[in-house]
Amino acid sequence: MSDEEVVFGMAAPLSGASRELGRQMKLGVETAFQQVDEAGGVHGRKLRLAAVDDGYEPTRTAAAMKDLYQKQEVFGFVGNVGTPTAAVAIPFALEHKMLFFGAFTGASLLRRDPPDRYVINFRASYVEETAAVVNYLVNVRRLRPNQIAVFAQKDSYGDAGTAGVARALRNVRGDRSAILRVGYARNTIDVAEAVETIMAHPFVIKAVVMIGTYRACARFIERMRDLKPRMIFTNVSFVGSTALSEELGLLGPRYAEGVIVTQVVPPVESHSTAVLKYRAALDKFFPGEAPDYVSLEGYLAGLVLIEAMQRAGRELDSERLVDAFESMHDFDLGIGTPINFGLTEHQGSHKVWGTLLDAQGHFEVLELE
Repeated sequence: MSDEEVVFGMAAPLSGASRELGRQMKLGVETAFQQVDEAGGVHGRKLRLAAVDDGYEPTRTAAAMKDLYQKQEVFGFVGNVGTPTAAVAIPFALEHKMLFFGAFTGASLLRRDPPDRYVINFRASYVEETAAVVNYLVNVRRLRPNQIAVFAQKDSYGDAGTAGVARALRNVRGDRSAILRVGYARNTIDVAEAVETIMAHPFVIKAVVMIGTYRACARFIERMRDLKPRMIFTNVSFVGSTALSEELGLLGPRYAEGVIVTQVVPPVESHSTAVLKYRAALDKFFPGEAPDYVSLEGYLAGLVLIEAMQRAGRELDSERLVDAFESMHDFDLGIGTPINFGLTEHQGSHKVWGTLLDAQGHFEVLELE
């Protein structure tokens, strides 16, 4: 931080199978930063984002965080992508007493009770996303718990989502039986074993809750749709909604139609105040870039960070900034739900939206209750 500028860091996949998630998160945060910079910055300081590629591999995250801290000299971290990578990044941020805000993950390790002082979240958790979709499958679609399986990445991200599904099933029906979990290795699209396991299962599986990234999930849907055309597929927001839609669109209309994605931001096609501002800013600062759920999340997280910085004042440091977050109550971001933080509340939003892909790959609103 200088008199003229504050630099924030982001460790995210900018290469590899999940690169679109990192690119879109970076794009969203930079859109918010450029918008405030054009208006004069925050207390006279411009905001800049320094992003380092960790390839969505935790073995590379430590080096990325050190690069941002030592070479880029960032003030704090915003919009890091991933759960397994967060397991490496969070201890680094806590050790150096640096803000770790708005990570693109809903995992519980970022939501401890009581919360870690420097770890602050914008979005709803995987527990909340999976609870919403399990409620939909059981109470709206009338499926039995043993008809629901989980397709999950084989790491802490998949573990977090699977735990959420198990908890939700216990809550809705009191069912404590084991859940069928299949999956794939991170940064691959090898889903053959997962498909074979579901097809060989003694119970008829009618729905799969997917805790993965867009390429692997698209491949799984492709393989399963050919074998079980009536299967219900649901995804959590980390999948990368636009990227998933594009992957499925390349396969044909029948692969996309009916695929569910839970969202932690409003539909990008909505006319809410925040979404309209996001679309206008994206078009102005990054013409040619299409609206995207991930970049919208990055943009909204960026706006919340800017609001906290405004409240912290010109004499900015990490402690004042965290205090500003914890004093933020009923902040109206324009998304239809207030943003709230506190000493015991380090997650701003708990809202989950439902969306459904049509045959043309467009998202429609899906009522989950």
